[in-house]
Amino acid sequence: MPGRSALKGTILLAAGGTGGHLFPAEALAHELGARGWDVHLVTDTRAGRYSGTFPAVATHQVSASTFGSKNPIALSRAIWTIWSGVRQSTVLINKLKPKAVIGFGGYPTLPPLYAASRRGVPTLVHEQNAVMGRANKGLAARVSGIAGGFLPENSGVHAGKTVVTGNPVRPAVITAAARPFNLPGLDDPFRLLVFGGSQGAQFFSDAVPAALALLPEALRKRLSVVQQARAEDEDRVRDAYDKLGMTVEVSPFFNDMAERIADAHLVISRSGASTVSEVAVIGRPAILVPYPHALDHDQAANAAALAASGGAEVHQQATLTPQRIADLIADRMQDPQALAVMASAARSAGKPNAASLLADFAEAIASGQTAAQFKQGVRP
Repeated sequence: MPGRSALKGTILLAAGGTGGHLFPAEALAHELGARGWDVHLVTDTRAGRYSGTFPAVATHQVSASTFGSKNPIALSRAIWTIWSGVRQSTVLINKLKPKAVIGFGGYPTLPPLYAASRRGVPTLVHEQNAVMGRANKGLAARVSGIAGGFLPENSGVHAGKTVVTGNPVRPAVITAAARPFNLPGLDDPFRLLVFGGSQGAQFFSDAVPAALALLPEALRKRLSVVQQARAEDEDRVRDAYDKLGMTVEVSPFFNDMAERIADAHLVISRSGASTVSEVAVIGRPAILVPYPHALDHDQAANAAALAASGGAEVHQQATLTPQRIADLIADRMQDPQALAVMASAARSAGKPNAASLLADFAEAIASGQTAAQFKQGVRP
């Protein structure tokens, strides 16, 4: 923690600049800090909105780039940028002398994890999704261990060093999980939460207000809606609800999302790994709409994992007309017992101890243990 001298040493966390990567890193940072480690974060400039409250001694930025373009000039620039990041990371590692470097995905993790593995520093990557992302896939052969949120432990070429820990959730999520599901009566206000990840979702901005306009007035009057919308969509979403005479909270970002999930009687959202994990730990019924253009279809796989428990329904975006969404919401508003069953199933699938399990694995790797030793129950 800031201003505290190290008791065990330093661990460097590396994460891409989106909430999906930074939130589990934040949860692990809290756990490691409580165990006596000094935690540093290395990331990119996109992390500004999150890193101000990140529980790290310091936050460092290194150059990073993605290989998203096939243009030779762009590809050359990306390689040069990443190599610059590797050199910057090497300087940082020489200075901090971390006992381990742990990556959470996203292209900003490539330079520090590559630099650490070149110098023989123990390394670990955590893959939040049921399908491994490109950055982690590129690092998998080099790192000392792989921790998985939904990743199958006993399949794939790297099964021998993969441990399923679940996805760490932030302390705010653990706090919110202590609140029981508040079963709504048939005449009670019904709290609907709609969000699309850290950047919001244009589809929901278009479809959900249109769907609520199709609800019977008696049901619409019961609704209390909180909706995340992209900044460029915010005004038109609010205007659409104003025309319906509804008072709705609309914002591009909510700092208290765990509380918002706990308040909800029904969640409609994308199915990023952090979202699915937090909804499960808190235990709220959800309609999950996987992002249809994900390169590896990771959101569909994440959603399927929660749906298998009965804690969520999965609907493909292409099938969700406003009328279909209206019907789904109306059905759930009129069957609160079914919502209670879903909430209980979601909670049973959650892993509130994921941060502790991941910290155990991280400490083992930092001590020089192999993933195989950790899986066999050997502890440092």
